[in-house]
This record gives sequence, C-alpha cells and structure tokens, in this order.
Amino acid sequence: MLQYSFEQLHEQTDVLKAVDEDVTVTDAFKQRSQHLINDARNLHVKGQFFADGDYVTGSFQVTAEVEAPSTRSLAPVVLHQDFNFTETYCDHQPTAEELEDDPDLIVAEDGVIDLQTAVEDNLLLSLPSTILTPAEANDDIFPHGQGWEVVSEQKAAEAKKYKPNPAFAKLKGLFPPDKDN
Repeated sequence: MLQYSFEQLHEQTDVLKAVDEDVTVTDAFKQRSQHLINDARNLHVKGQFFADGDYVTGSFQVTAEVEAPSTRSLAPVVLHQDFNFTETYCDHQPTAEELEDDPDLIVAEDGVIDLQTAVEDNLLLSLPSTILTPAEANDDIFPHGQGWEVVSEQKAAEAKKYKPNPAFAKLKGLFPPDKDN
C-alpha cells in the first residue's frame, strides 16, 4: 500500500519526497471497478510530494496496461494508459475559504496520505468514454440483432434525409399517374 505520513512530508519543507513504485491494485478496487475494468497490470507511479505552506502537494505520472470492455460489444480491449495527476492534501477539515481557493483539497484521514487510492481513482478517471476494439474502430462495426441495429449518427441522418414523408405518400394515390413523365 502506498501510504505516507502527512506530518513527515509537511516537515520536509526543503526536500521533495520522490515516489517511484510499481502498484498492485487492491481487492477493494477490483470490486468497485468490476464493470469498468477487467484487469490492470504493469501499473507504475512516479512523482513527488512537496510541502506547500499548510499543505502537501503531490504530482504524479501513472502508466498502466488496462483491459476494459468495448463500449459497443463488451469485447475485451487492452489500453495503454499514461496520465498525470496532482493532488493537494491537508491535515484538517478545510474551511470554506480554503475550499474556495482549492475546491479539490483532500483531507489526509488520520494523518495518512493514501496514494494507492489516489492512483486507483485516477486510473478510472483516465479511461476514455468510448472504448472500441480495432475492428470496431476501423470498420464501423455496430451491434445488431433480429429486426434492430445500432447505426452511426451519420448513417441515421442519411436515412432520415432520404426517407419519404408518409403524409405525401398518401397523396400520391389521389392523382392518376402522369403519362408524360
């Protein structure tokens, strides 16, 4: 577990605390992310903590190989994630003024900064909203079944553009066919 003492980090005002660790996701993370991620491996965090006035700020880069379900077919897709995040911690309940300056201020519960949970949370936040297999991305493959299919917005707009208006189709029968055309 990647846990650090807020007090020790806060006292090191002239030194950066370097972090360069491989991360193994926790069972709790696997449970809460079970519908978003199938597997996370080769997870690595690198960065540093530094004292910043009454706060401790951490700036990190995370790399990981993530297997997640395709958002179209639920087929497994392996993604390489490489992202940065920065978090600021305090050892007390922040005041309204402090939250106005930094609305994302995080309280170090029991004086402990839990970098493990921060890495896991930011891994989930880094996932793209659309995840496609290579075939789905290249060939515009959409789910379909008996009597239904999912179509792209472009295909739906084209179908709507060329679809005759049913009200005018009824009028067609009122007039005899024009022999000149």
